[in-house]
Amino acid sequence: MRITAAVVEQAHEPFAVRDLELDDPGPGEVLVQVAAAGFCHTDGLARDGEMPFPLPGVLGHEGAGTVVAVGDGVTSVREGQAVVMGWPWCGECRNCLDGEPRYCLQLGALCFSGQRPIGSSGLRTAGGDQLAGAFFGQSSFATHSLATATSLVPVPDGLPVDLMGPLACGLATGAGAVFHTARPLPGSSVVVYGAGTVGLAAVMAATNSAASTIIAVDRHASRLQLARELGATEVVDATDTDAVQAVNDICGGPADFAIECTGIISVVRQAIDSVGMRGQAILIGGAPAGAEFSADHMSTLWGKSITGTLGGSGRSQRLIGALMDLYAAGRFPIDRLVERFPLERIGDAMEASYSGAVVKPIITMPQG
Repeated sequence: MRITAAVVEQAHEPFAVRDLELDDPGPGEVLVQVAAAGFCHTDGLARDGEMPFPLPGVLGHEGAGTVVAVGDGVTSVREGQAVVMGWPWCGECRNCLDGEPRYCLQLGALCFSGQRPIGSSGLRTAGGDQLAGAFFGQSSFATHSLATATSLVPVPDGLPVDLMGPLACGLATGAGAVFHTARPLPGSSVVVYGAGTVGLAAVMAATNSAASTIIAVDRHASRLQLARELGATEVVDATDTDAVQAVNDICGGPADFAIECTGIISVVRQAIDSVGMRGQAILIGGAPAGAEFSADHMSTLWGKSITGTLGGSGRSQRLIGALMDLYAAGRFPIDRLVERFPLERIGDAMEASYSGAVVKPIITMPQG
């Protein structure tokens, strides 16, 4: 079928909105008419050749829309159903079988090979040339997307479908770090380094936990103000403040949990130094490939843990479903983070994301 998509021809080139051809869904797949897709820094990294995704191709991995066709064997969703497209997973490896599909042993190929599990990408130019697709199992910077049925999470009736896409990655990553990895006990203290999409999701999740002290650290006053409005009990402007000392002053000692959302190596060290005995530093932010960090051996030896977490851990259906329920209840106000951009302005959305002018840009797709 004919679709419209944002194509990246080669690294660092602007997105080009073009008409393409897309295959029908194969066995186990669905065709989704995309309402909108969040723009994530991961999309920017892939566009710039810093992730192993072949170009030319179509990016986008925070998509939501409506099922318009299903392939053979699909019974879990139906045509006309609104869905979020979550991360792909094989369902057969030991991590998938252990209930941790975010750590699927086939995740690299499923997200970055440019091919669907059944073979081709399913994307072609009008002239018949193959393009890379299936980015994170969806390539949703397009009016229509192919995805495996097992990755889909139904959207409850009445929720704005175009707002739900970022729950697939950025928002789930921050929230899952709190719900699945930290799991703060009553009275716990949580410090979040970086008040972007992921960090603010962590703040909102912490407000839905038993933590009593929630600290947001950033260099942007507007982000810190928003963090306060979303539930942070304290904020630290790291522009001219020693963040580690400020955390110790607020908590009367080290924090119980530090969630690092920037991927900046110097900030990683601050997060590690912000927790003490039996404290946990949780690393989320993506640093450049090959980056290394250091930690003080003695203070780490005394019961401190440093943990990486990917995509919020756990199962998409359970985590994303819970976040949608929290949004419906007014307890996870993701609408406070977003600004919408039409597909033809995807370059503006990327710039707004990189500059910090918009926390979470959402790319809306032409309908019809």
